[in-house]
Amino acid sequence: MNKEFSRIISGTMTWGAWGKQLDKKEMSSLMSHCIENKITTFDHADIYGGYTTEEDFGIALAESNIKREDIQLISKCGIQHLSGDRKNKVGHYEYSKEYIIWSVEESLKLLKTDYLDVILMHRPSPLMRSDEIAEAILQLMRQGKIKDFGVSNFTPAQMNMIGSKMPISVNQIEFSLTTHTAMHDGTLDTMITNDITPMAWSPLGNVFREDNEQTRRIHKQLGELLEKYDATEDQLLLAWIMKHPANIHPVIGTTTPKRITDAAKAAKINMELQDWFLILVASQGHKVP
Repeated sequence: MNKEFSRIISGTMTWGAWGKQLDKKEMSSLMSHCIENKITTFDHADIYGGYTTEEDFGIALAESNIKREDIQLISKCGIQHLSGDRKNKVGHYEYSKEYIIWSVEESLKLLKTDYLDVILMHRPSPLMRSDEIAEAILQLMRQGKIKDFGVSNFTPAQMNMIGSKMPISVNQIEFSLTTHTAMHDGTLDTMITNDITPMAWSPLGNVFREDNEQTRRIHKQLGELLEKYDATEDQLLLAWIMKHPANIHPVIGTTTPKRITDAAKAAKINMELQDWFLILVASQGHKVP
């Protein structure tokens, strides 16, 4: 398995048409800023920007001075949106052998690279067949088009089903202080047991998006720890995630250079055990059993 992912991962979902609409110069500059802060892994999905962001990123990467071997590229496939040139009647999931291979080859072409460091099956489908997925992945690996295979948003049972035919190296899940069921439903336990790297999308949760009793409790508790750790609230939220023994890699979605720099510094925070539980209790609104 490729263990070279950076501790913090840069998510590109909002770099293009679905967000900031960065031009190629701005994208190249943002890539370089990430790399300067030891964030060398970039998370993509074919659907981002309505199937356009991979191409925008690839053009920017090709025209930059960044060496391919200095970064890691993740992409995902399987979600079929009603967008672009795709003649879909309904949004659905597609995990046939032919489609997975075609989708990876399309991502390689758009990202202007010879290989992906890992390809993830984006969301589980009720109709997916583990043996067919394994056939596609093994062929892509033999051809050197992917280094590793993983999934995204898969439950423990789904990981076990797919993993019975093809070892899984990554599962990218929603995980944060305000969405932490993966700690209790066996998801992270399964990943630890099977040496699967967890990546966490939306790692700040709804702490800054919502104003309610829970988020107010969290802000109060984080505020009492800022001076102790010489940190921002964002950094403490990321450090809280990274304290977990599953070795979770937060996928940050920001395109703001300062927030990227701050996120990178969070990897150096060694949060004390009882402070971790103080923050958990603030989120839950009750003491641990």
